[in-house]
Amino acid sequence: MRLVIATCSVDYDGRLSAHLPLATRLLLVKADGSVLVHSDGGSYKPLNWMSPPCAMAEVSPEEHEAAEGVTAVWQVQHAKSEDRLRVLIHEVLHDSSHQLGVDPGLIKDGVEAHLQKLLAEHIHTLGEGWTLVRREYMTAIGPVDILCRDAGGSSVAVEIKRRGDIDGVEQLTRYLELMNRDPHLAPVTGIFAAQEIKPQARTLATDRGIRCVTLDYDALRGIDDTTTRLF
Repeated sequence: MRLVIATCSVDYDGRLSAHLPLATRLLLVKADGSVLVHSDGGSYKPLNWMSPPCAMAEVSPEEHEAAEGVTAVWQVQHAKSEDRLRVLIHEVLHDSSHQLGVDPGLIKDGVEAHLQKLLAEHIHTLGEGWTLVRREYMTAIGPVDILCRDAGGSSVAVEIKRRGDIDGVEQLTRYLELMNRDPHLAPVTGIFAAQEIKPQARTLATDRGIRCVTLDYDALRGIDDTTTRLF
């Protein structure tokens, strides 16, 4: 991973356009090719980013940019779309690279781990004739919770959360991008499953062709039979 603290401005052009004016920010370039732009606030969320697969090139500024104090330009182009990220760097305050090694992946808390186990045991909850391939299917950027096959034999990746938000949809999107490069799996569709899914996450998932499933923890455990409820 490369960490750069720099005074910079950022322009994003793709499905929408966005501009970050000149300020000091943290730029992250990860081993998977993703580029993220962070401020000193906003918790863990980047101000802007480019998800893999993408390619980054560091080029010299144009004449008018150099006249305005730009010393270097990062051009990031997504491989499968017209989305582009352009970072105009005025001053670099820190630049370092670090080898983080292979990450073991996120260790789920009790509820998420139980949901994963229960859904794997009752994979027919997602559809008649569905079969489990395996839990914790490893990808280059971490394990997807469940890999299964639908009644037609097509691969389906399932990401499970206790509360589903936009970050979970983004995580599943990255898994799907990688898994669809594998000819033994492709085409792979996605299911975003959670006990509660926020409206924004549901909208984003639907826009990306990802199916949303609300999980009933008690029903999966056999405690609550939803077919016998009066309301």
